[in-house]
Amino acid sequence: MDDDDQLEKLEQRTNWDGWRIVKYQGFWCPLPFFRAALSAQKYFKAKDSDIILSSLPKSGTTWLKALAFSVANRSTYMSNIDTTQISPLLTSNPHKVVPHLELNLYLNQENPDLEQTSAPRIFSTHMPFHALPNSIPKSGCKIIYICRNPMDQFISFRHFSLDNKFGEEDRHGGPVELDEAFDMFCDGVHLYGPFYEHITGYWDAHLKNPDKVLFLKYEDLKDDIGLHVRKIAEFMGCPFSQEEEERGLVEEICRVCSFDNLKNLEVNKSGSFNGRVKNSSFFRKGEVGDWANHLTPAMAERMDKLINTKLEGSGLTLRTHQHQKAT
Repeated sequence: MDDDDQLEKLEQRTNWDGWRIVKYQGFWCPLPFFRAALSAQKYFKAKDSDIILSSLPKSGTTWLKALAFSVANRSTYMSNIDTTQISPLLTSNPHKVVPHLELNLYLNQENPDLEQTSAPRIFSTHMPFHALPNSIPKSGCKIIYICRNPMDQFISFRHFSLDNKFGEEDRHGGPVELDEAFDMFCDGVHLYGPFYEHITGYWDAHLKNPDKVLFLKYEDLKDDIGLHVRKIAEFMGCPFSQEEEERGLVEEICRVCSFDNLKNLEVNKSGSFNGRVKNSSFFRKGEVGDWANHLTPAMAERMDKLINTKLEGSGLTLRTHQHQKAT
């Protein structure tokens, strides 16, 4: 069955922002990237040295890319090492430095040649664990997953989507209002949703094989980034040496990859990624609990109940309602 025949048999909806989404292997894939996702599943050949970064959109993806790249390439690019090479993060958006499988590499080429990419190759994806290319779970490569309070993730993606006018060419009456969009989100009808299945899929994979899948929470990184930079390095198989620690390399990586530093770089103030996404839109607030500025207490209570139901028995807890602003 070719891609067109397969697509015709799948359920399609219009996302709240106007983008068409198609239900494929139990998750809602953006229609513009459906064929790219199929190509990645079919052709991507993971290597044991690969690092795969995964997340739902706007869950800390940009930050994780900067951190993972800096940790993996610290001997070459970090500024407090005697080198004339500067980090590509200072002149390129993190999404260009760490390419995305279905939104980038396989979007314009069905089977791009990735063999010349130097090790460790670092790629990203938004696909749920069960839909990853088969070579990823079968190889010795490692996966780093980052999740975020779903309410913050929803609000962040809503701003991101509206700022970039996603779905404008395929819109039916424009983006829906916030309450209707939130209803769809709770029902799991959103890009790469349902969010609770996406999160628990990687959580379960982490519990089964913690050496293969590292599970991070955005809020924990905000609390202690240095601790998690060390954790990422150890997981990737390149822990910091005592000499690197004494030179303050962990702190330097935290500084270079901080939200404020990346946001204020000229490359991230202007220009676009893939010709349509504003580089500046990747750096809005980066806060924990911003959802309370947009969602009602009733919405928050509904989300709390939903999360408690969906995560019951999993051993996973997410920070949600306790970040509501005091009135």
